[in-house]
Amino acid sequence: MEDLIANFGYLAIFIGTFLEGESVLALGGVAANFGYLAIFIGTFLKGESVLALGGVAAAYGYLHFTAVIGVAIVGGFLGDQACFFVGRRYGPRVLARYPSLAAKAPRVQAIVRRWDAAAVIVLRFCYGLRIAGPIVIGCCGISPWRLALFNFIGVLIWAPIVASVGYLAWYAVEQWIGHLQHVQILIVMVLVLACVIGWFALQWRRRS
Repeated sequence: MEDLIANFGYLAIFIGTFLEGESVLALGGVAANFGYLAIFIGTFLKGESVLALGGVAAAYGYLHFTAVIGVAIVGGFLGDQACFFVGRRYGPRVLARYPSLAAKAPRVQAIVRRWDAAAVIVLRFCYGLRIAGPIVIGCCGISPWRLALFNFIGVLIWAPIVASVGYLAWYAVEQWIGHLQHVQILIVMVLVLACVIGWFALQWRRRS
């Protein structure tokens, strides 16, 4: 659900990039005013997609690239620290309440046995373990200071990489978009948005 929140918060940026005149100025203002907040919320809730979209917005000039990375570092760091705390304080109850998280615990524990506290960095790049990973690690008795140190190192690596993917990918997409008419672009965006919503709805139904 965190990616849904992040993507909806950034929908204005996507639409604005394909419109002209006053619409661009209006939606660009929305991106400038709320873009950093969307990035913070998305990265706090483990949404890599919103950070990549932040890179896209920076490439188009709506946001500053360095500020996007800075906000993502703060949001990503605090989000994982919150999950570590939840795991340390309520871990067994959380895993018992959510079987989908408990099912991922053996995989996370195997990574922790291999990498110890450095698993915090590794799990940041493991798809499907971004929430379960920190919660399970919080249950493992690793020193909070070590977790915080490796978490900070991990987010310093993660944030620039993900933001750069969006930033650089935009130029390739822009070349393709240049050959399309605005109506065609909007149709493509509606189809993409429908697919994204459908995919997350399916995942949410499976988890529930």
